[in-house]
Amino acid sequence: MRPLSLSMSAFGPFAGTQVTDFSALGSNPLFLINGPTGAGKTSLLDAICFALYGKTTGDEREGSQMRCDLADDALLTEVSFSFALGTSSYRIRRVPEQARLKKSGDGYTVHKPEAQLYKIDSEGTETLLVASKVSEATAEIEQLTGLDADQFRQVMVLPQGKFRELLMADSKDREKIFSQLFQTQIYRRIEDKLKFQAAEIRTQVREQRSRRDGILQSAELTSAEELLTQLATVESELLLAHGAKEQATEALQAVAKAVDAAQQLMLEFEQLAKLELEAQSLAAQQTHITAKSQQLALATQAQRLKPLWELFLTRETEFRAAADKLRQCRDSLEKARVQKQEADTRAQHLPVLEQELLQHEQQKQSLNALVSELAEFTKLKQGLVSAQGELDQAKAQGMAGKAELEKLQLQRGEHETLLPQLQQQSDTRLHLQQALSQQQQLIARYQQWQQVSAKVEQTQAQLTQAGGEGKTLAAQHQQAQAGYKALQLAWHQGQAAILARELRSAEPCPVCGSELHPQPATWHEALPTEEALQAAEQAQSHAQEALGKARADYKGLQKQLETLQQQADELAQSLGEVLHLGLAELSHEAERLQQALQAAEQASRSLQQLQNQIKALQQQETGLSESLERDREQYQQLHSRVDTLLGQLAQKEKAVPPEFRTREALELAIAENRQGLETLKQQIAQTRAGQLQASQHFVATEAATGAAEQARDAADEQQTQAQQTLAARLTEAGFTDQQALYSAMLDDAGMQALTGEIDAYQQQSALNGAQMAQLTAKLGERVMPDVAQLELGLEQSRLHLAQMEQAWQALHTRNSLLKQTQTQLHIADGKVRILEDQYGVIGTLADVANGNTGNKISLQRFVLSVLLDDVLLEASHRLQLMSKGRYRLLRKEDRAKGNKASGLELEVEDAYTSKVRPVATLSGGESFMAALSMALGLSEVVQAYAGGIKLDTLFIDEGFGSLDQDSLDLAIRTLMDLQSSGRMIGVISHVSEMKEQIATRIDIHKTSLGSEISLVLP
Repeated sequence: MRPLSLSMSAFGPFAGTQVTDFSALGSNPLFLINGPTGAGKTSLLDAICFALYGKTTGDEREGSQMRCDLADDALLTEVSFSFALGTSSYRIRRVPEQARLKKSGDGYTVHKPEAQLYKIDSEGTETLLVASKVSEATAEIEQLTGLDADQFRQVMVLPQGKFRELLMADSKDREKIFSQLFQTQIYRRIEDKLKFQAAEIRTQVREQRSRRDGILQSAELTSAEELLTQLATVESELLLAHGAKEQATEALQAVAKAVDAAQQLMLEFEQLAKLELEAQSLAAQQTHITAKSQQLALATQAQRLKPLWELFLTRETEFRAAADKLRQCRDSLEKARVQKQEADTRAQHLPVLEQELLQHEQQKQSLNALVSELAEFTKLKQGLVSAQGELDQAKAQGMAGKAELEKLQLQRGEHETLLPQLQQQSDTRLHLQQALSQQQQLIARYQQWQQVSAKVEQTQAQLTQAGGEGKTLAAQHQQAQAGYKALQLAWHQGQAAILARELRSAEPCPVCGSELHPQPATWHEALPTEEALQAAEQAQSHAQEALGKARADYKGLQKQLETLQQQADELAQSLGEVLHLGLAELSHEAERLQQALQAAEQASRSLQQLQNQIKALQQQETGLSESLERDREQYQQLHSRVDTLLGQLAQKEKAVPPEFRTREALELAIAENRQGLETLKQQIAQTRAGQLQASQHFVATEAATGAAEQARDAADEQQTQAQQTLAARLTEAGFTDQQALYSAMLDDAGMQALTGEIDAYQQQSALNGAQMAQLTAKLGERVMPDVAQLELGLEQSRLHLAQMEQAWQALHTRNSLLKQTQTQLHIADGKVRILEDQYGVIGTLADVANGNTGNKISLQRFVLSVLLDDVLLEASHRLQLMSKGRYRLLRKEDRAKGNKASGLELEVEDAYTSKVRPVATLSGGESFMAALSMALGLSEVVQAYAGGIKLDTLFIDEGFGSLDQDSLDLAIRTLMDLQSSGRMIGVISHVSEMKEQIATRIDIHKTSLGSEISLVLP
């Protein structure tokens, strides 16, 4: 990645908008970022890291904390960064969360974080890749660069206090960084895949074994042998149970057949008894059926006379209706006579009503003439009211304006009295800022002294503990050495005794060659084995190695303690008397300065606000004065208009009576007149119509009454004739009177019911006699069977069969369960064997790939260790040049203690002492040279292995001050060599020699209104 340009607005110490054009520095520049403390040198790198990932280089401040306090409230804090990746160019804009002024109204609102990512083509046209979502922009940057924020800070930006992290990282952290840089995730995926497959196979094996145990438990078995034993026993018992069940079935069938025959005979005897009872019942009903037959004969005779009876009833009804009609007509005639008399009386008042109608007509004409006069009167009155209202409003408005003007003048005077005090308080802001910055630096230095002092105490305790462990290891080494020597001596003595037993007189000794053997060696104890001797030798070797490592660790702790003590002394010396004040007092003073600074800043803002308010008040006073003059002229005009309207209204009042000077009163009078006219007209018309209608109604009622009398007489004659005819026929039919005829009458349904009842009795009697004769002949001499005894035997047979079936079913179920269990066990055992064979291959590969074997090195870490070796070759080449041949970086190949990941730790070889020691023992300057060499070597190897990641830019923030002059010259020469190979190198340093040797600079100027950036080119 190569920076092209950077734009910062209200970011860090930059109050305005500052643009840095990196492309103006040259194609492969080595440039210095120069400026005083607090000017914003590190903020330049913070802006680049924030634009890309939303984080600062030190990750100590959030983006929302990077807003400049000196920035204008209307200016938004944002960073825009353009960069090149290979042949492609991109621009990213990022805005942190911040408080901004509301677009309308007073106060502030929270501006949410946002980010936009653009791709820039060769013609400079930008294509939007990410619209606003912060997480999407960060993910896209990580995909483009191949680095996340932490990795970017470790390999491309070496910030203050962070440049040693890559050098001091353990195997786990370095594996994460290198796997991303070298794209070795495929090996991790292989590890995870094998681990997952092995775990899955183990799980399946456990499941199959648990399933096998569950199968046995469900069958209430403990082993496969018990299954075979039970299966043989159950099969033999099942054959016997099946034979017993068949015998019980045959016995039950025989008993059931006998019970069925007895039950059939029993039913026939019961049916005969029922028929006999039914015959007795039919004989008892004979008298009732005879009476029913007589009733049916009378009903048939009455049915023939029914038409005459119905005609008589009809004539009687018609006579009664005609009589009722005559009474109603006579009543109506009397009412009509009364109504005619009343209508004639009302018609006598018609002349009076007609005179009232003429008076109302004349009143109507008078009221209509007043309508136009009232309209003009009302218009003049409304105009007068409106004009008086405008006059009063103008007067009130003028008084309010005058009061408002006096109020503004008073308020402006009060504001002007506050200006000197706020101006004086605002002028102390710069002094307070400087004092607060110095106090914060003292607190930071004091906290650093506390941390270093704590590390001194911790290192002293570790040194004491290491000394005790060293003594213990020395004693263990002496004990192991003595044991080994004793065992070795015993082994040699035993070998001598074995050799002595082979000596023969006059034969030369194979050791000394003498033929005389005055005192052969003897050994009566157990001879040590070679394995025991080798184990003792290994124990001595291990004890010696542990002792040597403990001594090296002790020396390293001593060196570390000296370094830490030196740092603590330097910090204490720089603090001076402040060291005795304590952190609480320093913090209290910082808080006091912070509060005073906030008060001064608030005073400055209040001063600006007050000046703006005074200016606004002056503008308001001018506007109000002009407005008051216009209101005065308008008041004079309105006063003249009111006087004119008063004269016109007095003339018009003479033409309109007082009671009709409102539109409502006049309209009410006209409406009342109109209503009176209508009422009189209706009364006259109704009176005349009522008289005519009453006369017509009386004549019609009188004619209807005569017709009703004629109809009544005709109906009476027809009723008498029908009654005489019916009486003659009753005597002929044998009925004494009309009541006897009415009692004998039945409707069609009643006659059908009687006929059906008589026919049913006769049919039932015939059927009963035939069935009794048939059953009596069939039964003959047979007797009734004992069905209860037979059913008892049948129930016993059923119980016996159920017992036999239950016994057979239990054995059959058990036999099926045992066979099914045998099949399931066979399947489960086969699956377990297959899975165990698979695990023999997959499990071994998974253990090797995931570092679960002896060396504890995973597949990916093994690949990365090879890549790390290449990085260390490049880094050591540069480190040897900068350290004048003293140091060389090595990869630690010893396995770490316990289960800690190993294989990627670093050590440094010191040519002066010919010893290898941890990189943590390097001093500050040595660590800087080693970290710089590591970063440069990593850059070379990453680009060689991972073509998608371009590390062609490096920013270094401080660290050169810890180098001596020779080391500084070598470091600068190394950076120049790196620049000549096509790299962009940016250096932040206060070292004056750096400024003299690096002509290309980005100067940052610190002012009271915020820092500014300028480029210095050779």
